[in-house]
Amino acid sequence: MRIWGADGALQIDENSFTIRVVLSTLVTFATGAPKGNQDFSVPDVGPSNGVAIVVPIGPYTQFQTQFETELVNNVARVYNHTRGYASSGTGYGTMRLIVMRFN
Repeated sequence: MRIWGADGALQIDENSFTIRVVLSTLVTFATGAPKGNQDFSVPDVGPSNGVAIVVPIGPYTQFQTQFETELVNNVARVYNHTRGYASSGTGYGTMRLIVMRFN
């Protein structure tokens, strides 16, 4: 992939940017579990050089909600609720956590 700036100068190309999956694992929260989180170690990865996402791995009901991720230095955190919303319900089931590092 190549990206050019507004001035037409090449900013990123295939020789200056890579993205690598550094963690791929399943995350499970039980039905009816209280609001909580799970932490996963990802050495040398943080919000300045990485991203964490969760992807449902199978069908789920209309009552299930997406897990939320947070990437802090050396830790990928997965929540079973929406942070910042006191009234949010909890999610349950299993989703795949994928953490990617870029440079």
